[in-house]
Amino acid sequence: MSHILLIDDDHSTLGSLSRAFRLAGHETTVADSATRAAELIRNQKFDCILSDVVMPGKDGITLLEEIRAMQVTTPVIMISGQATVDMAVRATRLGALDFLEKPLSTEKLLLAIDNAVRLTRLEAENRELRRQVGSHEIIWRSEPMRRVMMQVERVAGGESRVCILGETGTGKELIARALHRLSSRAKGPFITLNCAAVPQELIESELFGHEKGSFTGAATRHAGKFDQAHNGTLFLDEIGDMPSVMQAKLLRVLEEGEFERVGGDRPIKVNVRVVVATHRNLEEQVRAGAFRQDLYHRVFVFPLTLPPLRERPGDIPVLLEHFAARVSEMNGWKPKTFSLSAVEALSRYNWPGNVRELRNSVERMLLLADADVDEDTVRLALPNLRAEAAPGGTLAARVESFERQTVLDELKRCNYNMSETARALGLERSHLYKKCAQLGLEPQSARKTDT
Repeated sequence: MSHILLIDDDHSTLGSLSRAFRLAGHETTVADSATRAAELIRNQKFDCILSDVVMPGKDGITLLEEIRAMQVTTPVIMISGQATVDMAVRATRLGALDFLEKPLSTEKLLLAIDNAVRLTRLEAENRELRRQVGSHEIIWRSEPMRRVMMQVERVAGGESRVCILGETGTGKELIARALHRLSSRAKGPFITLNCAAVPQELIESELFGHEKGSFTGAATRHAGKFDQAHNGTLFLDEIGDMPSVMQAKLLRVLEEGEFERVGGDRPIKVNVRVVVATHRNLEEQVRAGAFRQDLYHRVFVFPLTLPPLRERPGDIPVLLEHFAARVSEMNGWKPKTFSLSAVEALSRYNWPGNVRELRNSVERMLLLADADVDEDTVRLALPNLRAEAAPGGTLAARVESFERQTVLDELKRCNYNMSETARALGLERSHLYKKCAQLGLEPQSARKTDT
């Protein structure tokens, strides 16, 4: 059912159109003047606006100009018994979706409204899809993440089970989505379940579903995650927290490709690629008896380890830019940038919450900053930031951190003159630019003067 605003100074037209639309299943609101219509549009949401052009006082074209000035995106269909080509052209240029001449055919009018509403909903769905794609984008530039993404591309095309390992907040679900998007199952569903977030007594129903009346409160049949993921991918996050009784039932599904709903009496075949993730050490859990060894061998076919953020400092500048843009757009804020000293300070932080903590910190810094984000804003947002935090992680990560700090120190000493900095470091100027890009330093933002 759609909510339609009808605007016409002829009350008999309003009455007849209202009845026709109600019979077709639509809800209608009427206005007998453009002034009244503008008031309604400011205070209510409509799926479609149908307006006469020629009315006493303010006409429909003027109303259309006001609607666009209000930045209302509701589709508008104009109608007139005194239509001219110039009038139709002007209305179209102002954004009218259609222009119909009186006398109106109810059938044609209903078709025009259905098309307008369908178009609006498609546009809304596309905006949501674009938002989801943007929120699931993997942002990286560092060498550790390049190696990870090479592994993702290598394993995505097959049916091998992947176990994504990494600390909390490193982006394990994003990698699982990338595996799905690059696979032959990309057109199928991507379904997720966080095993640590579901109570033990409900996880079987969540995974396999249940039949009506199978337990108290089961008023209808419920399709579980395996049902929902048929011909697609099921991502089981924090599988290391799955109860042992459920581990045995999951193993059976992985071995036989079928399951039974809670309260059901027949097996249901399913075609699902299962991708799992955990921040725990599954080998230690197997030795401790907390995780089944046979299930471990089923899910641990291709382990894929995500580096913590402290081991990929080269990604921090691009992550900052990405999150700042998204947070600003989401809140309608003026875009802000991060000073070189702010980026340097953020790169020294250990980020125990990884990328998730960085995203939340970016929002906090944007709220605190009066203008662009500087080092003082960073310290205000992250009071535990240490001035000289020792780099951690692998040898490669420590070498990268040392290189980055060395280049930054020399840039400061040379007053950010790229030519002088290159001479001081014994590098070709072009090599210095490449090294800055590799370390996540943008020469355009780092450079103050250059000769």
